[in-house]
Amino acid sequence: MSEDLERESMEYDVVIVGGGPAGLSAAIRLKQMAEKAGTEISVALLEKGSEVGAHILSGAVIDPKGLAELFPNWKELGAPLETPVTKDRFKLLGPQGELSLPMFAMPPFMHNHGCYIASLGNLTRWLAGKAEELGVEIYPGFAASDLVWNEDGSVKGVVVGVVGIAKDGHHKPDFQPGMELHGKYVFIAEGVRGSLAKQLIAKFNLDEGKSPQKYGIGVQELWQVPPEKHQPGLAEHTTGWPLDNNTGGGSFMYHFGDNYVAIGYVVHLSYKNPWISPFDEFQRFKQHPGIKPYLEGGKRIAYGARAITEGGYQSVPKLTFPGGALIGCSAGFVNVPRIKGSHNAVKTGMLAAEAAYEAVQAGRTSDELTAYQASYDTSWVAKELKIVRNAKPLLGKFGTALGGAFGMADMWLNHVTGGAFGLFGTMKHEKTDAASTGLAKDFQPIVYPKPDGVISFDKLSSVFLSATNHEEDQPAHLKLKDPSIPIAVNLPKYGEPARLYCPAGVYEVLYNEQGQDPRFQINAQNCVHCKTCDIKDPSQNIVWTTPEGGGGPNYPNM
Repeated sequence: MSEDLERESMEYDVVIVGGGPAGLSAAIRLKQMAEKAGTEISVALLEKGSEVGAHILSGAVIDPKGLAELFPNWKELGAPLETPVTKDRFKLLGPQGELSLPMFAMPPFMHNHGCYIASLGNLTRWLAGKAEELGVEIYPGFAASDLVWNEDGSVKGVVVGVVGIAKDGHHKPDFQPGMELHGKYVFIAEGVRGSLAKQLIAKFNLDEGKSPQKYGIGVQELWQVPPEKHQPGLAEHTTGWPLDNNTGGGSFMYHFGDNYVAIGYVVHLSYKNPWISPFDEFQRFKQHPGIKPYLEGGKRIAYGARAITEGGYQSVPKLTFPGGALIGCSAGFVNVPRIKGSHNAVKTGMLAAEAAYEAVQAGRTSDELTAYQASYDTSWVAKELKIVRNAKPLLGKFGTALGGAFGMADMWLNHVTGGAFGLFGTMKHEKTDAASTGLAKDFQPIVYPKPDGVISFDKLSSVFLSATNHEEDQPAHLKLKDPSIPIAVNLPKYGEPARLYCPAGVYEVLYNEQGQDPRFQINAQNCVHCKTCDIKDPSQNIVWTTPEGGGGPNYPNM
């Protein structure tokens, strides 16, 4: 896009990029504060999905702690957290058997008592309704594709709504150059590995002195099972099979709502074996004799995949930059042992909103919201993340069995001391997930079982259930820095793992009839916006950017 294009602009006090729990909570808190003080504050919220919730994926067990601070009367207001957790299980799986681990041995916060099983997508839809009631302007289907800068180098706003560019770059008849939305402050709430957050972290060195961010890939399905199979309130987690001891990950299964079972698998993207396919590990997992009976006789009704931030306390970047702030998963507040982050997203959105409101009322603009960083540093979010800070690096260093045991002991000691003391101090993450990828020659290729079409499925039929769609005649939003790398480097060195780690069949290596002359193909239409390619590509050659607004998955009840 040419920077010389003339665009209209709109002015707001705060512009928020992303309609997830963090962005919506920030918008609501800004309006709540203004309403209480009898003042005005203008807030615009942008959501790249076709509607709020369309791109939200989490078979969620939700800690209502953050929501209760935002709306103390959330139950009376009808927030869609309808299924309290009543049964909590954690199992270690072997190839055929299972061992239930005693819940009493686990730190208190790993228990799900007081939490609710729900669709995080539906909760964000509810939050969007509350935000609009307060006067927040929400623009679904508007992708923020670029940043706008003030002359002093601070963030001025974002470019949204660019449409009508063909694959070859020419402007189609419906071309629109987009608009600039300017804010005194801009909140980046894009979720995991957002394209604008990446730019800002790099430009302002926000990760200086921090460990590399770590990630997992979560692959999830929503099933509707026969009533006799449904156990409302059951929250079950597993670790172990089908992954080996050196590959971190585990499953979740939550029973809620109208005979729904949200089932999924998370694989830590620090894995070394380039032949691993997280999607196929999930399909294999469902065939375990301890899992399959829950699904038999049921129907799979939705599918999705999403990267998860896993770096934790030591990977959280500096939260502020001139003109704005990172909130929610753009900064990475997921508590990995709890497999929860939405409560932290809500709280950090509120903290940023409180800092911005005071700044706007004081007549400030485009400076650093240092009060947000200070309030995070003393918040229960930081305390919670500090307690579990070594769980992830211990798994990486010692493997699932020993690392899990060390991690449990360290978390207990940190819990007792409020995070002040642990067995291992504060361990660092040494490598990015991309750099953790091993060479293909050092591992045996994995032959995964063929899907049976009943319990296990293929990628393309799964993508169909995600309702993913993109305007076909647009520039590919998955860009290669060097088009030669996939075949010249990644294929001989790593077996081109993009075709395996992608859970949507976006990447393929195709050969001619003689099985020669390989070429790399990108099926961008299939992309479910999980961002795994941007994270795990060992050559860091794939860059995920925003497609036209409204493109991507349309998740129901996920």
